[in-house]
Amino acid sequence: MTLRHSSPTELYAAASDGDRRALARLLSLVERGGAPSRQVAALAYRSAREAATVGITGAPGSGKSTLVDRLVAAVRAEGGDVGVLAVDPSSPFSGGAILGDRVRMQEHALDEGVFIRSMASRGHLGGLALAVPEALRVLAAAGLPLVLVETVGVGQVEVEVASATDTTVVVVNPRWGDAIQANKAGLLEVADVFVVNKADNPGAAETRRDLEQMLDLSVDAGWRPPVVQTVATSDDGIDVLWGEIRRHQAHLAADGTLERRRRDRLAREFRAVLSARLARDAEHALGEGGLGALVDDVVEHRLDPYAAADEVISAITRRSPDHA
Repeated sequence: MTLRHSSPTELYAAASDGDRRALARLLSLVERGGAPSRQVAALAYRSAREAATVGITGAPGSGKSTLVDRLVAAVRAEGGDVGVLAVDPSSPFSGGAILGDRVRMQEHALDEGVFIRSMASRGHLGGLALAVPEALRVLAAAGLPLVLVETVGVGQVEVEVASATDTTVVVVNPRWGDAIQANKAGLLEVADVFVVNKADNPGAAETRRDLEQMLDLSVDAGWRPPVVQTVATSDDGIDVLWGEIRRHQAHLAADGTLERRRRDRLAREFRAVLSARLARDAEHALGEGGLGALVDDVVEHRLDPYAAADEVISAITRRSPDHA
């Protein structure tokens, strides 16, 4: 089979049998969007395979890539296979984290039990919020039992991507107190495990104390995120972190939370797909500038928002469904 000219169905069959080149091609189709991406999504969705997923987010420079690299080594030491999805929401052409991740993970490059992929939204309808869940399903369908998702920062997009996983790890550095205060609501909402990385630097104990105090004030939802101190460059604390991740995943499975989380994520994904499709159909139905003109009418109080929405829906309804 020539991969360059293979159909999504052929690529999917090859990837399911362990062909990593076919898997890489499938992920490229997911990123680009369009009809082939939809076909890949449909194939992966029907797969009965599931993967445990771990999102790792934190401020740039917090050492996430090194942490991921050491977690991969810990998983491989136990004999497990693992995938890594390094997500860059800024640009499909930026080097940044994408280049850095691959440099740091060179030692795993020839390991058949490790699959590393950098990813940006490119042309995918709905952007990374929809591309990442589809990519995770493709990786699971290809037989990877565990996937680590690393984001480049702690903005809204990155937190959304990380929270699309079963377990979310938030990485901070010593003396991160001001940022904690600024971001604590969002972080407390998504974090399942906190990591104080670079804990050999001054202020690690204070940062851990700040996190514990934040957790003391939060609502107990049955799981209190542990705070782990690590020095990823020297492997210190990595075994403890991996143990806490596994403990969280066992907790999810034991009380039914895992099933609920995955069901809720699929419901959100469906709504996001529907919203993105309707927005695209509205642009097509109203023509160039049409949606913008309606926005102007609302802003200038010539139309109320409900009447404008009625016009959009009427335009979509009148338009012949000649597009995918």
